[in-house]
Amino acid sequence: MSENRFGFESLKVWEKSIQLVKFIYKLTSDFPKEEQYSLTSQIRRSAISIPSNIAEGTSRDSKKDKKRFYTIAYGSLMELVNQIIITKELSYISTESSQMVKDMAMEIAKMISGLKKSV
Repeated sequence: MSENRFGFESLKVWEKSIQLVKFIYKLTSDFPKEEQYSLTSQIRRSAISIPSNIAEGTSRDSKKDKKRFYTIAYGSLMELVNQIIITKELSYISTESSQMVKDMAMEIAKMISGLKKSV
């Protein structure tokens, strides 16, 4: 019996973005309590926005709308990278963790760019 799936669920870029979200949640779980409603929340929101906008973009009928949502996903990815740099500077995460996020982000950025070009 095959599982019902939406079109976006078959996109590698969406799958990679979900992996990034899971990594971000684990990474931010040890942040200081005083950051719970500020930096932790903002980082998680940025991460969640990436696959969410990819999913929403796939549902749009016009090419212009699709590209707009993919562009928003890319912007959220850049926002996340910036926030990760800040958390590294604040010594909330290690250089290794920061680099892992940046490596994942680089791969996703290339995939989002490819997705935009394919529209």
